[in-house]
Amino acid sequence: METRIERAQPIDTEAVLVLLAQNGLPTEGLREHFTTTVVARDRGRVVGSAALELYPDGALLRSVAVSREEQGRGLGHQLTDAAIRLAQDVGAPAIYLLTTTAEGFFPKFGFERIARAEVPASVRTSVEFSSACPSTATVMRKSL
Repeated sequence: METRIERAQPIDTEAVLVLLAQNGLPTEGLREHFTTTVVARDRGRVVGSAALELYPDGALLRSVAVSREEQGRGLGHQLTDAAIRLAQDVGAPAIYLLTTTAEGFFPKFGFERIARAEVPASVRTSVEFSSACPSTATVMRKSL
């Protein structure tokens, strides 16, 4: 069976939280934005995720993770593409992200490194910006 990329369902919450923890990514604040999460599902099992937090001035891309046994199959790329399409569908003017380990992954999607101060105030209110990610994290933006 082929892996499918689809919107997450409430029943997927715990599986996504475990996946994030296994990948060393923050889980704080995700439950509040779970309706804008996409997952990679293989034989009914969640093997990847990407989430958007929507704010008046843009979207925050977070929680892009793939299970270790599924890495290298392009799922991170597919999940990121799906999250970008979702942000476009809801009319977000831009997508922002924070990363401590994947700065080289996101430019292929059109993300560019920016200063933290360039992120709109509404997006900076997120748990990810305010406490979950270190102040040394790389900040990136993709205009839509």
